[in-house]
Amino acid sequence: MMCINGCWDQEDQKGVYSCPQCKETFTPRPVVSKNTMLAEVVETLKKTRLQATRPAQCSAGPEDVECDSCTGRKSKAIKSCLVCLASFCETHLQPHYESPAFKKHKLVEASRRLQEQICSQHDKLLEVYCRTDQRCICILCTMDEHKRHDTVSAAAGRAEKQKQMLEVQGKSQQKIQERQRELQELTKALESHKHSAQTAVQESERIFTELIKSIARRRCEVTWLIRAQEKAAVSRAEEVMTKLEQEIAELKSRDAEMEELLHTEDPIHFLQVTSPRP
Repeated sequence: MMCINGCWDQEDQKGVYSCPQCKETFTPRPVVSKNTMLAEVVETLKKTRLQATRPAQCSAGPEDVECDSCTGRKSKAIKSCLVCLASFCETHLQPHYESPAFKKHKLVEASRRLQEQICSQHDKLLEVYCRTDQRCICILCTMDEHKRHDTVSAAAGRAEKQKQMLEVQGKSQQKIQERQRELQELTKALESHKHSAQTAVQESERIFTELIKSIARRRCEVTWLIRAQEKAAVSRAEEVMTKLEQEIAELKSRDAEMEELLHTEDPIHFLQVTSPRP
């Protein structure tokens, strides 16, 4: 509306007004009004596109954690609350950020394992670790079955387990380095042996070539002996190398598993995985 009126204001002196699009002229100046029918079509189209695109952007997929507060089609949860024992999408999570009532609630990455963090006996959050039985318990368990047991908070228990795992990981990494050094030394020794064997063969061929034909048979015997010794040494070395490589691969696999557990934000899952089963 502003554009067409501004255009026609410049043509007031001429008294003839033209359409900027099709160039048709008008006299006198037309009265322009909103096309309500077209406006309704545009508004409907906007709503249709919005409804069509929103589910694809935020709906939970088969591998996603669903929002417990959504009705109808569930949206993807981005956080789980250990106090509410529920998972929330971005929209329903806002009260936890804005309302003082949720200030002390603990948010973690969206998880399907919330029920695993509830005491089956008291329906309370597993926030205590029993060192005596090496398992997670709730606060009521400390007054009942685990009354005189050695207990700490789940966070403290995780810290202790993490320290122990770091020590094990350090020893494992040290062992990996030792095995790698052994492998490097053995590889170097093998190359040196191969080079020495090749040099010996070349030298023997040079010497035996200069000898008379009568010692040709002896030359073949010596060459065969050198090759046999080389083959045996290489076979033994390759067998040891294969064992070392397998051991290194196993150690790295264990190290990767421990590395993944060390970065787990969920202390309960961490303690349940690292503690021996009763």
